[in-house]
Amino acid sequence: MLLFAGTFCISLFVLMMQFVWRYVDELIGKGLSIDILAQFFWHLSLMVIPQALPLAILLASLITMGNIGENSELTAIKAAGISLMQTLRPLIIICCFITVGSFYFQNNIGPKSTKNLTQLLISIKQKSPELEIPEGIFYDRIPQCNLYVQKKDLNTGMLYGVMIYRMNNSFNDAAIILADSGKMQSTADKQHLLLTLYSGEWFERFENMHPQQFGGNANVPYRRESFISKKILLEFNSGMNMADMADLSNKAEAKSLQQISHTVDSLNKDCDSIGKATRKILEWQLSDMSFPRNISKNDSITAVKQGQQSTYSFDTVVSKLKPTNKLRALQRTLNNIERATMDLKYRQETISDTDQLIRKHWIEAVNKFTLSLTCLIFFFIGAPLGAIIRKGGLGVPVIISVLVFIVFYILDNTGSRMARLGAWPIWFGKGLAPAVLIPLASFVTYKANKDSMVFNMDAYRNAFMRLLGLRLKRHVASKEVIINDPDYANDAKRLSVMSHQIRAYAYGHHLMRMPNIINVFFRYQPDHEIERISAELEEIIEDLSNSRDRFIMSYLNQYPIVSQKAHTRPFERKWMNITAALILPAGIFLYLRMWRFRLRLMTDLRKIRATNTKIVERIGKMNSL
Repeated sequence: MLLFAGTFCISLFVLMMQFVWRYVDELIGKGLSIDILAQFFWHLSLMVIPQALPLAILLASLITMGNIGENSELTAIKAAGISLMQTLRPLIIICCFITVGSFYFQNNIGPKSTKNLTQLLISIKQKSPELEIPEGIFYDRIPQCNLYVQKKDLNTGMLYGVMIYRMNNSFNDAAIILADSGKMQSTADKQHLLLTLYSGEWFERFENMHPQQFGGNANVPYRRESFISKKILLEFNSGMNMADMADLSNKAEAKSLQQISHTVDSLNKDCDSIGKATRKILEWQLSDMSFPRNISKNDSITAVKQGQQSTYSFDTVVSKLKPTNKLRALQRTLNNIERATMDLKYRQETISDTDQLIRKHWIEAVNKFTLSLTCLIFFFIGAPLGAIIRKGGLGVPVIISVLVFIVFYILDNTGSRMARLGAWPIWFGKGLAPAVLIPLASFVTYKANKDSMVFNMDAYRNAFMRLLGLRLKRHVASKEVIINDPDYANDAKRLSVMSHQIRAYAYGHHLMRMPNIINVFFRYQPDHEIERISAELEEIIEDLSNSRDRFIMSYLNQYPIVSQKAHTRPFERKWMNITAALILPAGIFLYLRMWRFRLRLMTDLRKIRATNTKIVERIGKMNSL
């Protein structure tokens, strides 16, 4: 629980910083008070808690089980007859409570926090920036005013060399104010700025007079005023006004399941009403443009009778009209079609927007369940992985947690986006991430419960080295407690005989030559002699590893690890060798690889003979002493 609290705080901080960086432009330079910032971070933390819980559970379970495995406590627990699932049972119960709590939080507390945070962000965006007049440039953040200050005194707040352009409707209606000095302060209600100017002049055109009336700008009369002291009131709302909550009525993230269901019902009802109204309008428009006007009664009767038999020709009726009536009928029909088309496009866009809004609400409803379920899924990924890897601390667990969370984030975001666009069904888009992670959680849980070494990095490293033909180094360590001393005489005799056998084997098999392709891929013959020599060598090394002589221990580590089958054929199964031969590039690579192993085997046999000689000589010296 202590680790979970720590990882939860770390996850919450990381997710909050990601959100803050998105809106840093709206926060900087607005002169926000401490209480506004406190509200912002409080509502933000409440909003990202559901996203932080799965990541915290994943990281905490990895570290916890990794520490237990690294300290051999998990081995002691299993030795006592307690299985892994019994060990995890208390943690599973805790995670179930966290999952239920996450769902309750998303359904009751999260929507209110999202609504308050959105309202606060809208209010911050609408807030005027903090007034800070720079020197030497025009400041244009005061509405309908450009202010220039040559120099300012930070201690007294005085402004020197003031120039103001006040614009009412356009640049032609601007008033120019020049002053030697001045002072600016905000009113008590923070709705205006009071600017006190000293020793200046005011230039302004007469109202409602434009240059066109006087033949040019030079002839327009203006007003000039000189003053010793003058106060000007400028509009500047620097206060914090909360936005209207009615604008958030369509935000799905700010609603509970009950509110989402009610909203979806209302939206579906609106769509149905639009569809019924569209049908009635189309029926009226089609009936209105079915027959052109100004046709005779007999033609109408004929049209009705023949229309039932689908043999009526409208072109015949239209051709009987006068040219003016024909043009009027065609124009009227064209106008009706254009009007109907525009009306249908408008209604289509309305229904499309409503349908997208419905999808957003359903996605948010499903997201409350999937995000809660992710807490349990991440636990069954983190805890078994920690038990398998057995690495605690903040090294490997953090890397694995980040990789798993990135996979989840990509799948969940991709599914949500495609479902929101209508390209995928909602159940498929929101179920994509759980559908991928649940089999992964089941797999690692099964492997951890069976004590599998599927994530043993040393095993993968050795297999990779064998695939590329890289050598594995032998490491024989001295034993602190030796129960039985080695049989030096028998081991020396066996090593001498082995050296003669190796000489005979190398002479008879011609390892320097290129192997026969037919024998390699189609007529496989096992090499039991090398398998016997390698097995006997391992027995002798195992017996001599009980020695206390440091020279013999050094010689034992000089023995190479012999590849017993790699020099005979590429694969164990015959059909795989035939397939490799038929696939030309792979067959050539495997053939050259096997030839390389034959050359390496010859080198290994020479080294074994040389090491045998050293050990036999060392045993002889030990017997003489």
